[in-house]
Amino acid sequence: MNQQIGHSGVWALAVIMIVVVSWLFYRYFAPKNWREWAGAGLVQAFIIALYAEMYGFPLTIYLLVRWFGLDRKYLSANLWSTLLGFGETGMMISMILGYLLAFVGIGLFAQGWRELYKAHQQKRLATDGLYGIVRHPQYTGLFLGLFGEGVVHWPTLFSVGLFPLIVLAYVLLARKEERRMVEEFGEAYRVYQRGVPMFIPLRGRWRELIDDSAPAGKAKRHAH
Repeated sequence: MNQQIGHSGVWALAVIMIVVVSWLFYRYFAPKNWREWAGAGLVQAFIIALYAEMYGFPLTIYLLVRWFGLDRKYLSANLWSTLLGFGETGMMISMILGYLLAFVGIGLFAQGWRELYKAHQQKRLATDGLYGIVRHPQYTGLFLGLFGEGVVHWPTLFSVGLFPLIVLAYVLLARKEERRMVEEFGEAYRVYQRGVPMFIPLRGRWRELIDDSAPAGKAKRHAH
């Protein structure tokens, strides 16, 4: 592979992005037990693999070109634009869609953290706001953010491969958390489970979920 791939080899930027994104993740998903640490470890590996390939060495494209003999006039570290031959246009589309999903995801898990913290302070069950739309808005946000950044925007063999493992890890973690909530709140939580979906909003409530992911948007919506 003799052709230079855009903005690869910028290892300083790769390190900065890994540190910043990792800090944001642990800021809102502070692991407390081994199960949470296991899920966090998968996410950490996802973050390192993603940004190392995005700004460091584009290993996925290198392997595909070498192993499968791909011959492209246009090479980009973006997997979709290279494999599908969409060039800069495809890369731009995937970047915009990926960032949109990532920003919504960040808003969901940040706002979800605030609502959950407030409920804990008041020693009550969190069932309003984002928690009135899905039972685990933070995990929904995590899934959207990782999918947008590591599958849509900048897919690699590692990010695409790790994503379903991360989803599985947090589904299992969510089920464990819910068993604990049933023990603590009893029938009240069972009623909540029956009325509110786990991760994916009911049809027609995606817009509400996105609006509530931003405190300003939430305040504006409830003001009407």
